[in-house]
Amino acid sequence: MLEIKDLTVEVEGKEIINDLTLNIERGEVHVLFGPNGCGKTTLLMTILGLPNYKVRKGSITFKGVDITDLPTNERVKLGMGISFQHPPEIRGVKLGDMVNIAQGRKEGKIDGDVIELAKRLNISVEFLNRDVNRGFSGGEVKRSEILQLLAQSPDFIMFDEPDSGVDIENIELIGGIISELLDRNKMPSKRKKAGLIITHSGFIMRYIKVDRAHVMLGGRIACSGMPDEITRNVMENGFEKCVEICSNVGTV
Repeated sequence: MLEIKDLTVEVEGKEIINDLTLNIERGEVHVLFGPNGCGKTTLLMTILGLPNYKVRKGSITFKGVDITDLPTNERVKLGMGISFQHPPEIRGVKLGDMVNIAQGRKEGKIDGDVIELAKRLNISVEFLNRDVNRGFSGGEVKRSEILQLLAQSPDFIMFDEPDSGVDIENIELIGGIISELLDRNKMPSKRKKAGLIITHSGFIMRYIKVDRAHVMLGGRIACSGMPDEITRNVMENGFEKCVEICSNVGTV
């Protein structure tokens, strides 16, 4: 699904990612840990193709297509989606219209299927008539992002800290929907979608079965392994110690 080779990325003239390699197969979900400033969000923005993130070396291949130089809209057309950690307010655009756009429809009337999708996330019709993210709480922002992804139904989905700033009730709701979006409710042989999740706490993993975990340090993948093992080491020992432990047992 996604193949990243020897990726080096600069942002405003500063090198953030250095020789990073990562492969995610169809049907797999990977989780990415790492301290603030190590390049996790930069990686997601680069995969998405935002123009401020300059690829200086390496390549990104998505579904067999080299997308290294493709604009963001072309990557989305290929089946890529994202839930941002801090999405902007969009004044003058109603959430219901945004959901229509995500479904490939025109702005305007909110159809019954959009209302049904919203109900699954405890989003009311009145809420659909509000400007996107304007005055939303942390949990409302996350549910808004997930609603748009439900409507879009992309093949590869990135989640930037879906469990940050969200209360326990909303995390359980959001985690269940994310799990469904990523085909986690299907048999492994039937899973067609893939995903990459950034998390600090690992709390979201209580609700989503993950296939592989990585720790990012200094702009590259420092170690990889089984999710339960990596998560436990990160929580008990911190990122750098986890990498040291991985190195000692040969899981880097």
